[in-house]
Amino acid sequence: MLQKIGFRPGINKQITETGAEGQWVDCDNVRFRYGTPEKIGGWNQLGGSGSNELTGAGRGMHHFINSLSRKYSIIGTNRILYAFSGGVFYDIHPIKSTTTLTSAFTTTNGSPTVTITFSTSHGINPQDIILLDNFSTITGSNFGSSDFDDKKFMVTTVPTATTITITMPSNESGSGATTSGGIRVQHYYPVGPAVQAKGFGWGLGSWGGEDGSALTSTLNGAINSSVTTLTLADASQFPSSGTNFVIIGSEEISYTGVSGNTLTGLTRGVAGTTAASHSDGATVTNSTDFVAWGEAASGDLVLEPGMWSLDNFGDKAICLIHDSAVFSWDSSLSNATETRAAIITGAPTASRHMLVSTPDRHLVFFGTETTIGDTTTQDDMFIRFSDQEDINTYTPSATNTAGTQRLADGSQIRGAIRGRDAIYVWTDTALFTQRFVGQPFTFAFAQVGTNCGLVGQNACVEVDGSAYWMSENGFFRYAGKLESLPCLVEDFVFDDINLESGNQMVSAGLNNLFGEVMWFYPQSSSSVVNRMVAYNYFDSSPQRPVWTVGTLARTIWKDSAVFGKPHALEYDADTDTSFDVVGNTEGRTSYYEHETGTDQNRNGTISAITANILSGDFDITAQRAPTGQQTGIATFRGDGEFIMKIRRFIPDFISQTGTTRVTLNLRNFSNDTAASSPLGPFDITSATKKIDTRARARAIALKIENTSTSQNWKLGTFKLDTQPDGRR
Repeated sequence: MLQKIGFRPGINKQITETGAEGQWVDCDNVRFRYGTPEKIGGWNQLGGSGSNELTGAGRGMHHFINSLSRKYSIIGTNRILYAFSGGVFYDIHPIKSTTTLTSAFTTTNGSPTVTITFSTSHGINPQDIILLDNFSTITGSNFGSSDFDDKKFMVTTVPTATTITITMPSNESGSGATTSGGIRVQHYYPVGPAVQAKGFGWGLGSWGGEDGSALTSTLNGAINSSVTTLTLADASQFPSSGTNFVIIGSEEISYTGVSGNTLTGLTRGVAGTTAASHSDGATVTNSTDFVAWGEAASGDLVLEPGMWSLDNFGDKAICLIHDSAVFSWDSSLSNATETRAAIITGAPTASRHMLVSTPDRHLVFFGTETTIGDTTTQDDMFIRFSDQEDINTYTPSATNTAGTQRLADGSQIRGAIRGRDAIYVWTDTALFTQRFVGQPFTFAFAQVGTNCGLVGQNACVEVDGSAYWMSENGFFRYAGKLESLPCLVEDFVFDDINLESGNQMVSAGLNNLFGEVMWFYPQSSSSVVNRMVAYNYFDSSPQRPVWTVGTLARTIWKDSAVFGKPHALEYDADTDTSFDVVGNTEGRTSYYEHETGTDQNRNGTISAITANILSGDFDITAQRAPTGQQTGIATFRGDGEFIMKIRRFIPDFISQTGTTRVTLNLRNFSNDTAASSPLGPFDITSATKKIDTRARARAIALKIENTSTSQNWKLGTFKLDTQPDGRR
């Protein structure tokens, strides 16, 4: 007989599929709305046609509307700061130093390497970004001025304190370059690495734990994750006896021999790193002499990724490099998109985090210097705030509201966000509120939670007076009182999350169009974000919290308040060198508008969003009359005593575009591998009335999915035609 089958909203991964009768157990790219699962909306890449990716990994984003009613998105990657407006990206990254050189270029026939020589120490590190301009004439080379002028380059190696090298897309075919006239080299403020690295002393020095003369070269040919030899452009100075080490990207590799320019006897992914593929021209750094490399460093040292704190003070975008200086960019200028962010005078020069308090308008720094301008005094638990309406004044006096505060519970301030009536400040162990009270105290601080620290800077959001965040062992909410969020996917997330080297990679996002708080995180096997978990605060109740999981990978997500749709960043760790920065080895970021259409559009290529949801197993029981006689009436929610026969099912979708695939997964015992019914899977359209199945099993699970473009679905209530079919 036909019977309706229904499932409770949300995913439950805290029990087995066999035990999850009447529940959903897995999904991808699915949300619940009004208790019913549906495919999520599509996304479209922003930034115009052609090459519209951003250099590096996106680590910060802020939206605002200036006094001229112009909408801006400020985007910070681990290499460059961008402003997005009117569908165009503008490079507004601050310049650390500008040097004018004369006759400073050297090239060699048959090599893509360009050596740039400075008259004094340059202070540039490998993978820093430089901008070259004001070129005049180049002779003796197939490269012309247009190959360098107004172009950004990633520094490949730093042979000496007065030389750097960059890598061109092709080899020199001339006798060797000679330049005349002035050449201007603008050094971008360094931000940090693309991914987070764990311990072993890395981070003890000025860059990656290396001394200033650390030797680097480049790969001569791409390698995969399993090769045991690698060839360098020049290995002549690399140590050749004993066991030695090199770093490529986020992977450390040991080697035992050198043959010509080839390192031999490789062991891949040592010291807790992960073996990976690397492209031709990738930087190879000798790490043999790194301080404490390969040893467990005291204090569990972590080289945090290059991150930003972004906000706006009226028309000015305020941009802080994590553990570094703070800059402002004036969006109201008539030539704003042609200007760069500039350092804020009088402000701290090393801080972990920053925001603008409202409506009182103080610029607040967290984990900052106790003595302004002295980076050696940076205290991870120290807070400093400016005078009201004055982002250049930080010394407290009787006539201003500038001040300081040190928090007590924790070892470092992890992050802070504005709430409805307070600023929420998290350490690694606790939650504090910071409320404006006026003179003489300016702000009042109160600890409102313990053992609930924030996992990483971006792992928190505020919505309708409630703060939501991820800790290192659970999810929390604060709405006047501290609550631990019940989570039916908790073990699934926290048993497979990379917090040792990825806590700062975790980021939270709010999608208020659908009442969702999302967290994006790296799996234990990954150094980059590749998973998400979402909590639906619209549909959740204390008795049944609604969670979903999936593979949507976004490093930063911003809600729809300014642009009408959510915007998000996706990081691709490949080493494409064909866009924005010549010689880039740090991957690229795509910028998307979400909840638009049914598909994903990247660089004009449209592909399907494959969404699916899987139910727990359900079985059948034959009801019996009081006399013990079988009535023949079958009911679900049985105990699995009887094999069931499913002759047909009637599909039901609240809405459907294109084709939706339905699979009946069959098994007789809990440890069996589920197999599709003999005639399945079944492709359903809006015209499909019924499906004949001929399925027979003790337990059945329902899977709904789409596989192609222009497909969308929202599930209704299915009916199955079932009957008992014996015990064997």
